[in-house]
Amino acid sequence: MKTMTSRASLAAAAMLAAAWLASPVLAQTQPPSAPAQSVAQPAPAGPAQAAPAATTPAVPAPSASTATPVAPTASQAATVSTTARPDAAAGIAPAMKELSPWVMFMSADVIVKAVMIGLAFASLMTWTVFIAKSIELSVASSKLRSALKKIAETRSLAEAQMALGAKEGILPSFLAAALREARMSAGLSSDSGIKERAASSFSEIVRAEARRIRIGMGVLATIGSTSPFVGLFGTVWGIMNSFIGISKSQTTNLAVVAPGIAEALLATAIGLVAAIPAVIIYNHFSRVTKGYLELVSRASGAAGRLLSRDLDRSHGSVHSRAAE
Repeated sequence: MKTMTSRASLAAAAMLAAAWLASPVLAQTQPPSAPAQSVAQPAPAGPAQAAPAATTPAVPAPSASTATPVAPTASQAATVSTTARPDAAAGIAPAMKELSPWVMFMSADVIVKAVMIGLAFASLMTWTVFIAKSIELSVASSKLRSALKKIAETRSLAEAQMALGAKEGILPSFLAAALREARMSAGLSSDSGIKERAASSFSEIVRAEARRIRIGMGVLATIGSTSPFVGLFGTVWGIMNSFIGISKSQTTNLAVVAPGIAEALLATAIGLVAAIPAVIIYNHFSRVTKGYLELVSRASGAAGRLLSRDLDRSHGSVHSRAAE
């Protein structure tokens, strides 16, 4: 009887050992509920009920074995994420490196492009006016100075006209107006009236010359005052489109936001490039024009003095004839 009991206990121990060894393999091939069934099968052995109770602490091994498949899954996810990040960075980096003024202009919105083209045209007009007015003022000032030197030693309007010749300019215009007024006022005894009428003609000539020499200054003033606001309009429009792109893409990544904001800021930069030179050139021409108009006033005064000498000379000759 003892022998049978020992054999039964040995058989039960052997079955428990086999079940314990087979449980990791079953846990890898079956769902988690399978190990519980394999462990519960040795329970019907009647004679060895006490022995399984003693060996039951070995049962938690399947739970550890069932957790083993989770580790490869997490490692695979980490591997995928680490391999995906360099690809994303590699895709973003070239786009960020390719941001240049020309690329930003070509990828900008239609309205932002129109703003940039308008500001570029305004800048071209600014430099065109600068070159043209510089040449015009330089030539006019040099001609007027040369004419004033030529008539500095003349004694009458006729001599001044002969010294200047048939050249056109502001000083010949003053001399012609003085001679015309003297001819039309022949026979009148009031010299002051002739001088007043001649001075009125001189004032009209000066105003006409001032209007002519200031042509283009209004363009500079307009460009200098409006270009920053036009560029700001392009900036606002570009940033608005950037926010619309953010709302559509549902992301605030810098690679998505940066191009639109860069295009908007490019419009502001072009506006400042057009406005700053226009303001500087306008102030420069204001000073140069003022100096040229002072030369025109000197020419008007020289013509008035020659007219006064002619009038005094004519009255002197009349008095001498009367005395004879």
